[in-house]
Amino acid sequence: MSGRNHRFLLRSLNVFLVGLCSLHLLAQTPATKGAPVPALANESASPPSTRLLANSNVKLGMGDLIEVNVFGVPDLSTKARISGSGDIYLPLIDYVHVADLTTDEAQELIQKRLEDGGFVRGPHVAIFVDESASQAVTLVGEVNHPGAYPVIGERRLFDLISVAGGLTDKAGHNVTIERRGNPGQKVDLQLSANLAEDTQNNVDILPGDTIIVSRAGIVYVVGDVGHPSGFLIEDSGLSVLKALALAGGSTRTSALAKTRILRQTPNGVQEIPVNLKKVLYAKAPDMALVKGDILFVPGSAAKAAAYRTADAAMSVSTALAVVAVHP
Repeated sequence: MSGRNHRFLLRSLNVFLVGLCSLHLLAQTPATKGAPVPALANESASPPSTRLLANSNVKLGMGDLIEVNVFGVPDLSTKARISGSGDIYLPLIDYVHVADLTTDEAQELIQKRLEDGGFVRGPHVAIFVDESASQAVTLVGEVNHPGAYPVIGERRLFDLISVAGGLTDKAGHNVTIERRGNPGQKVDLQLSANLAEDTQNNVDILPGDTIIVSRAGIVYVVGDVGHPSGFLIEDSGLSVLKALALAGGSTRTSALAKTRILRQTPNGVQEIPVNLKKVLYAKAPDMALVKGDILFVPGSAAKAAAYRTADAAMSVSTALAVVAVHP
């Protein structure tokens, strides 16, 4: 091959490469002025991540902060908050109304606007919800951090309780779920003591739900007992004998036969007599306590006086014995 032919071949190859690079740049850059030059979405771009796929078919609403990604054309990807009118602003295609659409529907709408406007050829759009003001679930009651929490994708009851910092030490086992838009539709659950094994009550939570975690029932044991205090009522309930045992039992001066339960009723405080002496000896049935009950075990003045007399006599006897040994 002559040197002249060789130089001609090199110039031809250079022109071909420059033209190929120009076509590639046109394909990647959307038109901004004059007649639109359609861009070819990069088919080799990586598919949507699982982070995006997890938001499939989530309903959008006003105040939501979303990411709009156009694969292969990064200049068109943006983050926007849905306005009070339900619109977001996107490059080239102006305002798009997406409120009340699912993410899938909004993706199709944006893809159509890009293609119909001649901005991108074969666009692939994915939407990810960063913050959801419209999909929040409210937790109230006995959780460590009550408040509103966004729900993206499928969420279950125990997921939301965990996000809210778990149950407090005063939480009961009753949980009520109220559905948004239908106050009459409630789900009442009775959780077990071990949530890890309670798969039956780990129900699905829907956007807008309100989760109410009740406070456990408390009964109080006061009076002439070992350790007066308040105690939680568990699933199995709490009886008079169980409450007395938790309070350290009675003392030697307790008037067991005069024990009574003070119970708050719509008509005021009701006194329920309990012959605790007979209950202890199984001569009378044990009684169940309810939330708010006060079990009062009074002291016996006669017993106290008798024990004081006995203690004084014992002191005198001890003193006499010491004198007799050491005259």
